[in-house]
Amino acid sequence: MRGEERDDRITLEELRYISVFQELTGVTVYRCLVDEEFNRLIFLVGRGEAGRAIGRNGAKVRALKEILGKDIEVVEYSEDLKEMVKNLFPGVRIRSIQISKRGGGVMVRLSVEEADKGVAIGRNGRNVKRARLVLSRLFGVERVVIR
Repeated sequence: MRGEERDDRITLEELRYISVFQELTGVTVYRCLVDEEFNRLIFLVGRGEAGRAIGRNGAKVRALKEILGKDIEVVEYSEDLKEMVKNLFPGVRIRSIQISKRGGGVMVRLSVEEADKGVAIGRNGRNVKRARLVLSRLFGVERVVIR
């Protein structure tokens, strides 16, 4: 439990990124997560705010990338775990989402259309790793499996 609480704290680095993002986009950020492996920042924004945060033709995201020197991804936040999973996989046709709890840990099984499996996983596992990072930090999910 103690480790879980520590994971959920917002770092000073994340606070700085949130401040720059909000200043440039005018959109309130729920959370920012730093993904060192893929040199990206994942910003979680309110429902219906992603388009405004991205800007016309991605202009705001491009400006942020230039200022911060990292790739920028914007995802709509939801307190509901299933809804959050859907938001993490835009454009992927999801057949079902199963959530199971075992031994204090949570596992998410995602069944997607066969044609969308590659998109769900992403190049070098980029999309599924984003889901794992977000879901582990915010919901305590230990595993995300795509079938």
